[in-house]
Amino acid sequence: MRIARNLAAFAVGLCVASSTFAQGYPSMPVRVIVPFTAGSGLDIVARMLSQKLTEFWGQPVAVENHIGVGGTVGAGVVAKSPPDGYTLLVNTTAHAVNVALYSKLPYDPVKDFVDVSPLVAQPYVLVAGTSAGIKTVSDLIAAAKAKAGQLKFGSAGTGSGTHMIAEKFRLAAGIDVVHLPNKGGPEANADAIAGRVTYWFPPIAVALPQVREGRLLAVGMSSARRSSLLPDVPTIAETGLAGFEDTIWYGMWAPAATPAEVVNQLSKDVARALATPDVRDRLSKLGAEPMNLTPAEFARFVRSEIDSAARVVKAAGIKPQ
Repeated sequence: MRIARNLAAFAVGLCVASSTFAQGYPSMPVRVIVPFTAGSGLDIVARMLSQKLTEFWGQPVAVENHIGVGGTVGAGVVAKSPPDGYTLLVNTTAHAVNVALYSKLPYDPVKDFVDVSPLVAQPYVLVAGTSAGIKTVSDLIAAAKAKAGQLKFGSAGTGSGTHMIAEKFRLAAGIDVVHLPNKGGPEANADAIAGRVTYWFPPIAVALPQVREGRLLAVGMSSARRSSLLPDVPTIAETGLAGFEDTIWYGMWAPAATPAEVVNQLSKDVARALATPDVRDRLSKLGAEPMNLTPAEFARFVRSEIDSAARVVKAAGIKPQ
């Protein structure tokens, strides 16, 4: 009986300590790790969110870019961090995809993380360099089939959402093209502008300035309907591949064993930040729409995305690295 009472008291003590910890959170600066380059679509959204959380909490929320190996370097930093809510990961679809792409990840994306909250979803835009001679989706498919194995497509890194949508497009179009990954969105834009790659699929916010400046040509939107930011650009489904649709999503994770109270507070504060009028207006100008899921709902969503990515990787014949 004495042992049982001691165990019960210990459990109560843990609950009280956890609750007290959560009530004082955050009491010092918070790090947000972004595993892709500054200026990428993910980085833009992460900095917007961090600025708002800084206002809410009265504590600095600083974004750090830890790039490399398809986003796995930054994710690895968070996986090894103390589970106290002071080091967070903001990542793209790559968090789910990398399970299928890397045979020896330095972390387990399910066991080593707590799913905190989705952030936003954005359409991709298929863009080509102005010298590529590609003006429509049909043009691109025809060129790729005429020069099988010669056209190159870019991405923000192996395993990134920009890589996966290009693989989905390749499979749907039945074309043979070569992947030339880069370390981030701005660099992939530069490759397309310079003609080192024929095309790539950035989130709309990443390519919008270059499209408006005439340095990149927007060929098609990945979403089910046209974007108000580029209303004259047809969807890919309209112009070449009926039924084709995809978006990129971003989310937030914390290290495994982060107290549930902290996770729930983070989830609520993220949702509150994304709902503020100024953030919604800025997101709208990026073509991004907030996603609203509880931590449990987000966890189920992430696992479904992991399964979906595994199917795409297998169908595309990509061998895990």
